[in-house]
Amino acid sequence: MGFLIHDAARLMRRTFEQRGSEYGLSAAQWRLLVRLIKEEGVAQARLAELLEIEPISVSRLLDRMEEAGWVERRQGTSDRRVRMVFPTDKTRDVFTKIKAVAGDVYERALTGLTPDERQATIHGLRVIVDNLSAGDTAEPNCLKEAMK
Repeated sequence: MGFLIHDAARLMRRTFEQRGSEYGLSAAQWRLLVRLIKEEGVAQARLAELLEIEPISVSRLLDRMEEAGWVERRQGTSDRRVRMVFPTDKTRDVFTKIKAVAGDVYERALTGLTPDERQATIHGLRVIVDNLSAGDTAEPNCLKEAMK
């Protein structure tokens, strides 16, 4: 089962990257942008937690994205050492387009499943995520959020 879930996620990510490549962003960058749209003005350190990647990796990712005009970093209002991250207008303009690409990828992945089978698949994945997240002190992973 683990190999199937891993392969399905890998193939969905690859398909998404192929389809979304016209925007010049990787899947990791898209995940970050989705988080920013949902939690505008999130602290850079918190973003690393939410994405489950090292803070230095988030910093490098943000450096490239800021340079390309996708994000803006500002000092925190209560603590100037804290860097808050905001999506730019460029990000907001493209977000609905990339959301449509993601919808197309999901639809392709679910082709051949009946509506009941689709619901059962999503339900089963939610239960798996909940089971494996139980007792975990970290924020639930992105799969759980993406399926809401």
